[in-house]
Amino acid sequence: MDTTQSLSTAKRSSLMQIAPVMLCFFAMGFVDLVGTASNYVQKDLGLTDSQANLFPSLVFFWFLIFSVPTGMLMNRIGRKKTVLISLAVTACSLILPLTGDGYMTMLAAFSLLGIGNAIMQTSLNPLVTNLISSDKLASTLTFGQFVKAIASFLAPILAAWGATTYLPTFGLGWRALFAIYAVISFLSISVLGATPIEEERPDKTSGIGACLKLLGRPFILLCFLGIMCHVGIDVGTNTTAPKIIMERLGLPLEEAGFATSIYFIFRTAGCFLGAFILRSVPAKRFFALSVIMMIVAMGILMSCDTLYTIYAGIAMIGLGNSNVFSIIFAQALNSSPDEKNEVSGLMIMGLFGGTVFPLAMGYAADTAGQNGAVAVMAAGVIYLLYYTLKIKK
Repeated sequence: MDTTQSLSTAKRSSLMQIAPVMLCFFAMGFVDLVGTASNYVQKDLGLTDSQANLFPSLVFFWFLIFSVPTGMLMNRIGRKKTVLISLAVTACSLILPLTGDGYMTMLAAFSLLGIGNAIMQTSLNPLVTNLISSDKLASTLTFGQFVKAIASFLAPILAAWGATTYLPTFGLGWRALFAIYAVISFLSISVLGATPIEEERPDKTSGIGACLKLLGRPFILLCFLGIMCHVGIDVGTNTTAPKIIMERLGLPLEEAGFATSIYFIFRTAGCFLGAFILRSVPAKRFFALSVIMMIVAMGILMSCDTLYTIYAGIAMIGLGNSNVFSIIFAQALNSSPDEKNEVSGLMIMGLFGGTVFPLAMGYAADTAGQNGAVAVMAAGVIYLLYYTLKIKK
């Protein structure tokens, strides 16, 4: 009886710890509002594709700068405190657009959003390892991505609601999205701050050189490039999906923007299903099916010009790309169990792909239309197909 009560208490304690962490995963999803927001800013300010794509590129540029130093910071102050810092920076980034919607204001806001998210993604994922066993890590991270995807999915809906509602939004319009997410950021800070989490202390404090040296390990490098491709496809689809519909069907942004919601609906569903499927299906097999689905989807986006076939292609990318990050991240962490903080920093630095891909896609779209942008994403999918062969199990 005492043993049963002890197990029950342990489960309740674990749930009380994991729930605040999952709320932080929801806050992590705020970064995906950049695709929706950049399209609205492009419309408001009359920007070209390459100019507008600077916004998502700027957000993910900071992953290159802050990811590895964040891994070192975690070694000094711990993962939970680092996550709290990231939430505070994120809250500031969401408050700034409420003061105005000028070009420089939005650049500053997106910069802070990128910095906060770089710190959060580097610290939150390894924080999960303090609560979950290694054999359940991939499925738990996938569930976290499911929670994150809910915030991503809601962003275009909330922006469209703010732009079209008759309810008072205090002159914010689509920027009401920032106010709503700012409130949730402050809630996340309060809840996580009040949650006790026991962390292991690192044996040593690594420098930047020691962290970057891990890229000399072939499998870590492959994982790093895989993360770059994953986030490039993610941000690219988020930004480009409405533009494909506007280019081929002539729909206005308010209607074409639903394509972004389609992507996040299916990415959210894919994360939810993946959290359960990965408990019984080998990661390599599941990853291969996901990549094949994206290959088919790229062909659809490059060749089809009817609304529902385009929707189908976008949905397939959402499903296919939904579990790529979790599988690659778990593979990287499990390959170097004694250097989780450093590996986490390197993997999150790979989110710099969110800078490289949109810039390349913007120039390709200015030159060859949206098919040029899709071709850039297709190159990333081809790399993921190669990475599939290297997954250990």
